[in-house]
Amino acid sequence: MEVANHLLGQVLVRQLDDRIIQAEIVEVEAYTADDPACHAFAGRRPRCEVMFGPPGFAYVYFIYGMYHCLNVVTEVDGVPGAVLIRALAEPMSGSQLQLNGPGKLCRQLDIDLQCNGLPLFDAKQKLYIKSGRTIKEEEIAVSPRIGISKAVERPWRFYLKDHKSVSRRK
Repeated sequence: MEVANHLLGQVLVRQLDDRIIQAEIVEVEAYTADDPACHAFAGRRPRCEVMFGPPGFAYVYFIYGMYHCLNVVTEVDGVPGAVLIRALAEPMSGSQLQLNGPGKLCRQLDIDLQCNGLPLFDAKQKLYIKSGRTIKEEEIAVSPRIGISKAVERPWRFYLKDHKSVSRRK
């Protein structure tokens, strides 16, 4: 939960062949080893092996045969846990990309399984997170996660209040 809150306001950077896109993280969801909605809940498998590694790496997975989703691994080596990046603000470069919803975000930023396992706090990578602004506690809203069918009651979704890029506002 702590990492999820701290990711809000940080900047996701994606270096593509023709441009660099930078956008503030405005919505996230947390997933832990004891969470039935977590891919690692059933134990180690090839799909979620990255979640068991050290923190700070990208865990990218493919769902519904059409969407990739980007997570930040958060726990100590050997303990699975990650934070899903659900939405970004409009890019700082001013390009008109739709970065709300984890699938749209990855499609627009060309994030796929090739990004799985990348160190996200290494500015030499083509995908990384850099320091952004500090978000005050009163700017953060908390709600149950969305788009899942298990453990839906857990209030592990964190987002910037009233931000237009947040997935589905309550």
